[in-house]
Amino acid sequence: MPTKPSPTVLRRQLGAELRRLRDRANRTAADAAGQLGWSESKLSRIETANTGIRPADLERLLEFYAVNGAERTRLLALAGQSRRRAWWEAYGDALPGAYEAYIGFEAEATSILTYEAQVVPGLLQTAEYANAVTVADGVLEDSEVTNQRVAVRMARQAVLTRDPPPKLWAILDEAVLRRPIGGPDVLRRQLTRLADSNERSMVTVQVLPFAAGAHRALAGSFVILEFTGGSEGPLVYSEGMTGGVFRSKPEELRAYWMSFEALRSAALSPADSAEFIRAAIGDI
Repeated sequence: MPTKPSPTVLRRQLGAELRRLRDRANRTAADAAGQLGWSESKLSRIETANTGIRPADLERLLEFYAVNGAERTRLLALAGQSRRRAWWEAYGDALPGAYEAYIGFEAEATSILTYEAQVVPGLLQTAEYANAVTVADGVLEDSEVTNQRVAVRMARQAVLTRDPPPKLWAILDEAVLRRPIGGPDVLRRQLTRLADSNERSMVTVQVLPFAAGAHRALAGSFVILEFTGGSEGPLVYSEGMTGGVFRSKPEELRAYWMSFEALRSAALSPADSAEFIRAAIGDI
């Protein structure tokens, strides 16, 4: 049975609707923010789903945009649905804000295209590898928070058993296979799972070998999320030391798409990648 849309995706729908209404009312972001006594950045965060909106504030905004009748009722209902709690919100204190938002979008994506330069993608990690990655970050001193983050990463993997599941296409730099995160035994078990992942119909894994030389993603790892239906366009997400960043401008999406296609062409085929991974296991 299809699941209900996540609060994150519903918030994005609401933000897109509010942006459309502002354009229809021929108002700038400065106009709307000034009328409500907000900063432009606050309005931008609401329109881009980086934060929610309180019912009273939504009422004021809809009044400013002259939205009435059935349209007003529909938007108020959408806002109410977007405020319900999702499973990952129980771990909110242990999760950075951008990562929490990413989980919501990932849960609704129909296609997940990822390039990883450093570690195995979270959706394909074993629990012991995920724990080693989290501990190695060096930011967390509370073991309970570490355990919660690992639990969230494992729970995220349920998206691959959704009906229908998203298509996961992962391109991994060879460095991911060679870095002994967690030690040889942990890495060996992780790579075994990775090699087996290519046998799942919804998962494709490619390896970008060192021999490929310079490529279009030397700037680092990224994820492209695609959606179907509604008004949700693709999103790009990339992580940094101080948090994650979402990108949705057409020119930004085009640049990441071109990079991913170039990586897909430069990487080994899925069959050759599975053999390459198994050879790497033998090298450990």
